[in-house]
Amino acid sequence: MSRSRRAAGRRATPAAGRRVRRRGHRARTATRAIGLTLVSALVPGSGLVIGGRRKLGAVVLTISLGLLAAGAYFGLTQRDAIVALAVSPTRLLVVTTALVLLAAGWIWVVVASHKLLRPVSLSMTGRLAGSMVVGLLCFGIVVPTTVAAQTVMAQRDLVGSVFASEGNSKSATRPKVDKKDPWAGTPRLNLLLLGADDGDGRTGTRTDTVIVASIDTRTGDTALISLSRNWMRMPFPADSPLHTEYPDGYWDPKLGNVEQPEYYLDSMYDNVPKAHPGILGQTDNPGADVVKLAAGAALGLDIDYYLQVNLQGFESIIDALGGITVNINYKVPVGGDYGVGPGTNGHKLPSRYLQPGPDQKLNGPDALWFARGRYGLSDPSRQERQRCTIHALVNSVNPATLVTKYQQIAAAGKQLLRTDIPQEILPAFVELGLKVKGAKVSNVDLDKDKNFPNGRKPDYPAMRKLVRTAITPKSTTPPITPPTSPATPGTTKTPRLPQTSKPPKTSETPGTPQNLDDACAYQPAAGSS
Repeated sequence: MSRSRRAAGRRATPAAGRRVRRRGHRARTATRAIGLTLVSALVPGSGLVIGGRRKLGAVVLTISLGLLAAGAYFGLTQRDAIVALAVSPTRLLVVTTALVLLAAGWIWVVVASHKLLRPVSLSMTGRLAGSMVVGLLCFGIVVPTTVAAQTVMAQRDLVGSVFASEGNSKSATRPKVDKKDPWAGTPRLNLLLLGADDGDGRTGTRTDTVIVASIDTRTGDTALISLSRNWMRMPFPADSPLHTEYPDGYWDPKLGNVEQPEYYLDSMYDNVPKAHPGILGQTDNPGADVVKLAAGAALGLDIDYYLQVNLQGFESIIDALGGITVNINYKVPVGGDYGVGPGTNGHKLPSRYLQPGPDQKLNGPDALWFARGRYGLSDPSRQERQRCTIHALVNSVNPATLVTKYQQIAAAGKQLLRTDIPQEILPAFVELGLKVKGAKVSNVDLDKDKNFPNGRKPDYPAMRKLVRTAITPKSTTPPITPPTSPATPGTTKTPRLPQTSKPPKTSETPGTPQNLDDACAYQPAAGSS
């Protein structure tokens, strides 16, 4: 045998103990290679296995299936864990990093799989087609991952901007609770909702909207209690330093029993902290703490937290949600100013009116005027519309809107909200909010005709009894007839304001919660005049 033939034989025969590396399966055509690349993108790791990198492909395939199974498990069975993650800035940052790494790994798998699967010899057209498909696949991975990462970061920014941790915020009225189970000793959570009337052309901040939401922490059933903006003599708890300053309530006896706009409920947020700076101790929002104490004393409730809404930002969040749908029973003014009282810009007629009709879709500006419009209308009618606006807002939130417009909603939320709810108990709040969305929301009638025919001297003891009747289970509550307390006539008369229409009257017994589905229904006959 010649030397050349022996050398060839040695090259053909593998050395003893040396493993033969199996060749991968390369596609014979560019079309088949593209098809297998698509499969590798849908099932990461499969392309590596087919291309000969079996161990690496098995690892990638195992990780892919494991992530898919973990996502399904947590999504279907671990809602509490997901909620806790969604309101933790640190965890949200980890999620963002994980999304970026996942996208980078997925792109590498697609590119590596295509390189292993494509034929050795390819025409220029085949190479170009393969590169275009791989590019499109990578683009298809990058875009949704980027959107997801931006959404997570928007949520992180919202949580960090609106909800400070307990250690990084100060409140003179916030309760101490068990972070692991905040509602353990709280059968009802009382939340103060404030609508701040700050904006262009106005001096200071007045809380035009003051509503207390009393929420059953077990069922989510919620009672909404509206306080009138022109109430005087607002009380303070006996153990508060403000009670020493105003033992007979927030008013000036020297002025007599007349309308005192600078001592209305809506002026307390701005005026009391200015008159008594630091009286409540360290707090990030002294005005909100003042109103919390006064509203709680007036209604006989311990107010736990406040949620302050900037009414200008309210427009943005309504638009971000795609609008709200309400029933309009009577004409509601857009704009208009009586030209009297604090914050006025002079007498001005409404620019137009929101016309009556069922299921009216309102954008942000119109929704704001539906809630705020009062030219020619009474405060109780405006309070009812504000409750109906909250009801419509809760009902308008749906998963599809949240997914498609969440970044816009989060950006609006940063400008909209201010609160003393700490980050540490946000998971419990989100869980409670889910209960509220599916529970009964009702209105508590405080009986304007008997208890506050005007704002000069409201009968707060009678209103406290009505509230206690409304939020206590009826099986354990004896019927209570609230005492009447006629208002003391004033030495001056409040000017009679024009009525553009009559708001609907309800036949509910005072103190009996009225379901907002009924209160906010279309009732055109009741609103016509």
